[in-house]
Amino acid sequence: MDEQTGSTPSTGDPTEGPAQDPASASASAAELPGGRARPKTGKSEQTRALILETAMRLFQERGYEKTTMRAIATEAGISVGNAYYYFAGKEFLIQGFYDRMTMEHAAEARARLRGHTDFAKRLEIALLAWIDCAAPYHEFAAQFFRTAADPNNSLSPFANESHRARTTAVDLFRDVLTGSDLRTKLDAELTELLPDMLWLHLMITVLYWVFDRTPDTERTRAFVRRSTPMAARVIRLSRYRVFRPIVRDAKGLIQDFILPTMGARAGN
Repeated sequence: MDEQTGSTPSTGDPTEGPAQDPASASASAAELPGGRARPKTGKSEQTRALILETAMRLFQERGYEKTTMRAIATEAGISVGNAYYYFAGKEFLIQGFYDRMTMEHAAEARARLRGHTDFAKRLEIALLAWIDCAAPYHEFAAQFFRTAADPNNSLSPFANESHRARTTAVDLFRDVLTGSDLRTKLDAELTELLPDMLWLHLMITVLYWVFDRTPDTERTRAFVRRSTPMAARVIRLSRYRVFRPIVRDAKGLIQDFILPTMGARAGN
């Protein structure tokens, strides 16, 4: 339903020809998580990118709550029905933002990681790369990151709708680990779990960043520089036999209580 008129938006895409019937449109929208239509042509991808770029700008200018799908469509110069064709609702624009941000972060971090093998340094690089990529959105980020504690909210990084972005990020942290000097020195079971735990380290950093009002979010950067060597030391200690019982207990705790809260993953 359109939030201003109360009418059901059209599901046909004017850039792709005649409007689809509701069943066909529904199937098309379901091709990507969150009811987002899978772009079929370069023009479709351009339209989808235009909607997302317009939404991000309006969120910055007006705030998330005050920005409607109709306003986004009007500003982008398209119909409301076309906007809904690509994004089932305003909240899915945030999922689009998560997806794009995560891809940009992964590409930037991997470029910066080249030539580094020290695990603590690689972790620091990956976390600082996220802060740099997210910097343009800091002013309005609190409006949707504040929902992160509620996994039932589709804006949450822990929600099922966020699994694509989450999987991309976890894959990055797997590269952080496997490209480091620790790759052959850790317990195999811990190595399997660590990428998820490193993603949680990122989520703690994001939460700190949301409420950081220091110039260039310097306190968050300082938090990263202080916390990454500590995390690396704890992980390095886990390879010693005397710590194996603790590692086993930690593994069970993580699998039973932490990973189940992280929602579905791509391919599950």
